[in-house]
Amino acid sequence: MIRLIRPAALLALALCGDALADSRPNILVFIADDAGWDDFGTYGHPSIQTPTLDALAQSGWTADNAFLTTPQCSPSRISILSGLYAHQTGAEDLHVPLPAGHRLLPDYLSESGYFTGLMQKSHLGPEGDRQFDWRHDGTHFRADFSTFLDAAGDRPFFLWVGFRDPHRSYGDAPERHSAEDVRLPPTVVDTPETRADYVDYYDEIARMDGSIASFLKELDERGQRDDTIVLFLSDNGSPMPRAKGTLYDAGIKTPLIVAGHGVTTGTRYQPLVSVIDLAPTLLDWAGVDVPENMPGRSIAGSVADGVPPGRDFVFSERNWHNADEHMRSIRGPRYKLIWNNYVHLPHGTAADITSSPTWQALRQARDRGELTKAQALLFMAPRPRIEFYDVINDPHELDNLAADPAHRERIQQMMARLEQWMAETGDAPPEHRRRDDNIDRLTGVKFTRRNPPFIEEN
Repeated sequence: MIRLIRPAALLALALCGDALADSRPNILVFIADDAGWDDFGTYGHPSIQTPTLDALAQSGWTADNAFLTTPQCSPSRISILSGLYAHQTGAEDLHVPLPAGHRLLPDYLSESGYFTGLMQKSHLGPEGDRQFDWRHDGTHFRADFSTFLDAAGDRPFFLWVGFRDPHRSYGDAPERHSAEDVRLPPTVVDTPETRADYVDYYDEIARMDGSIASFLKELDERGQRDDTIVLFLSDNGSPMPRAKGTLYDAGIKTPLIVAGHGVTTGTRYQPLVSVIDLAPTLLDWAGVDVPENMPGRSIAGSVADGVPPGRDFVFSERNWHNADEHMRSIRGPRYKLIWNNYVHLPHGTAADITSSPTWQALRQARDRGELTKAQALLFMAPRPRIEFYDVINDPHELDNLAADPAHRERIQQMMARLEQWMAETGDAPPEHRRRDDNIDRLTGVKFTRRNPPFIEEN
């Protein structure tokens, strides 16, 4: 479906004038669907074929410690585009559309004279979709992009490309990897079925990389590459156990690459970055005032010159995603604290993961009593209220240090800072909001396709 053109966009163009429109950069955002942060060559993966993104990183600015506000598809995308934490949007649960009255980034940009577009996956709901001037669901990327650019004309553009790769289900991507290419984390069981599952995942990442190349080629041939800021990130971690849907780094850490107009070449940025800062940054680049209700801040200066400071802490949350959770996390450069509230239940894993060969291999090994300590963590019940990890020395977050007296003062300080963030952002306590599960947490069986009703306590 294509929709052209909102009346507000025409009015904004008339008000802005050609001079302002011509002086501002185009903005092209690529967002992967369920791609792990380190499943790219530029982030150290030895075998996944991502030459386009690797070259983009070399030509621009790459954040090595960028984090999402939530590890779930629709809440993550709405959070990024709104500049708000998931619980501030009213759409913190999976498949909950953006409520009426909430503005997204394209609405601000369109009002200021940008031509805005949304390609392929939305996951925003009708209220979010309507805030774009142009919308297309097709998969003929270069042809569709050319159509969008023609419609934009001389106006600066903002295009949000929501890939469906590498989201499950798998099997239709060209075969580019083999079982020998697979690098498994210690939290899954090494079986032929698991390796085949990862091969399919790798192939979809490679296909997405090729799709991105087609966009960049179109920009090059039109002579618009130097006038465009290009961003790449993911909405959450890989669709594998103890990744997507969790507050471990495998779930909330994201690749973040920025290249193009005004961006320093070949910069690796080490300080902490939160995607809560992306909306203010994009508005900054577009010359639009940042709304007061956005808790983030522009990092345009850091992207331009690669100079710190970053954030002292980043904050993330996990809410309903087939199974209900109320989890919050605070992560610094070295330590992370996760606060669990449904401690009597094992972790609620997304339905697309529990139907996967990787999950089934884990479940079968559990039934045989063959799980390692790392593999068994996902099935733990009861769970600890507090998880505390040294993410430098324990990157897979396997050794919970919450009971270590050496960290007691640090845990108390980080918990106080987490509670301060919750108060500042209007986060509700866990007893305030609940949804029933629509999946069995141990077998992975999904017993209904609908979102259970929201139960709010007074």
